[in-house]
Amino acid sequence: MAAVAWGRCLPRVWLRRRAGPGCGRHYRAALCAELKQPLAIEEVASCPVRPHEVRVDVHFCGVNFADILVCRGQYQEKPQLPFTPGMEFSGTVLETGTDVSTVKEGDQVIGVSGFNGMAEECIIDHKTLWQIPEGVPLREAATLPVSYVTAILALEHRACTRPGETVLVTAAAGATGLAVIDVATNVLQAKVIAAAGSDEKCRLAMRKGAQSIVNYSQGSLKEAVRKLVGSDGVNVVIDAVGGDVFLEALRSLAWEGRIVVVGFAGGTIASVPANLLLLKNVSAMGLYWGRYKEQNFPVFSRILSSALQYCQQGRIQPHIGAVFKLEEVNDAFLHVIQRKSMGKVLISLK
Repeated sequence: MAAVAWGRCLPRVWLRRRAGPGCGRHYRAALCAELKQPLAIEEVASCPVRPHEVRVDVHFCGVNFADILVCRGQYQEKPQLPFTPGMEFSGTVLETGTDVSTVKEGDQVIGVSGFNGMAEECIIDHKTLWQIPEGVPLREAATLPVSYVTAILALEHRACTRPGETVLVTAAAGATGLAVIDVATNVLQAKVIAAAGSDEKCRLAMRKGAQSIVNYSQGSLKEAVRKLVGSDGVNVVIDAVGGDVFLEALRSLAWEGRIVVVGFAGGTIASVPANLLLLKNVSAMGLYWGRYKEQNFPVFSRILSSALQYCQQGRIQPHIGAVFKLEEVNDAFLHVIQRKSMGKVLISLK
């Protein structure tokens, strides 16, 4: 229903010129001027860079479900209208403030912004920029901050996944799901059961490294997992779906298993039956990606640096499912809302 409403309200994009103060140069940006309405593409005036800031020429920006939620007014953070969505981007440094020594003009970087990445330029605090190592393309680098940091935080920092353990991941063909498969298989040497809602998505998860697959649209997830691993269950679950899928995944845990909640793509937040935690001594925990950036930045920064290193070493292979132009931003949102996306969806600013 939400997808229909989003798609029929207005044309897919508007292009307007907003006259900024003075006669400085302008750049294009996607703007949310009204909640639950399609985004507009506007030309806005460049702002001066403050001493601690960096101006970046944006090449790619990730599209995350959080971007859609914030444009509906349904996200934890509620920026003041109008605003530009976009939580992660890659690009080239154009200008640095007087206090910045960590990057210089011409450096290729990835950035983690609040909500302002879907624009040809982005001004950002230098502390939330990471230099891209040699050999890592800008396109692949843009996939790392949200999906791969979430995957590494969930698997390593929260679940403490060990080599040889079995990991069940739901929404396995999404950007985060595929990142979990990639990290669990190729970095942590764990075994992965990938659960998704269609045969096509299951096949993609298998190609990306999962040892087993389950289509949970065709029956009980718990029973399917039991047939694969027996009554012992799985050691770790990374769940991005919620609802009944979460509950069946919880019941699939082994003794002292761990389940990490990373989202609610199914739209329903399940209540945790505490007796299930007690009977098998299992742990249920949450992971809110953005909160680490605010509450424990050293861990966030270290893990993002690890993702860049893994990518440079060829240990992980980000999967990009679709790339849209800036003027197609509403099509990109609809692509995600209608669950057509498999892997990371990007906006190309070039």
